[in-house]
Amino acid sequence: MAHAKTSYVCLPCRASYKQPYDAYGKGRQRICPRCAQPLIHAGSAFAAPRRRDVAAWRTLSVLLHAGVGFHKSCCGGPGYRPRTLREVRERMTYARRGGEPFARALVRPEVP
Repeated sequence: MAHAKTSYVCLPCRASYKQPYDAYGKGRQRICPRCAQPLIHAGSAFAAPRRRDVAAWRTLSVLLHAGVGFHKSCCGGPGYRPRTLREVRERMTYARRGGEPFARALVRPEVP
């Protein structure tokens, strides 16, 4: 049986790589083949934006640094993720004002 693959992202290069996921080697650091920087585990349901779409990569950077991943859930995929910097700013403002953690506010579909 083939091993499941998951996505790893290099933010400086704006590149995504599918690599086998090994549950036993969780502490293993993966390195970007282009710039030798550490890769960030994005998840198996991740779809990379185009390399020239700088705004989408900025949004992705905020999500990944906040700890929001793109992992498949039981039936519906990863759920809601903001696609624009405006949506990210709205949710970050809501989190600051309401005291909600940033990661939880970023995956909220509607901001009250």
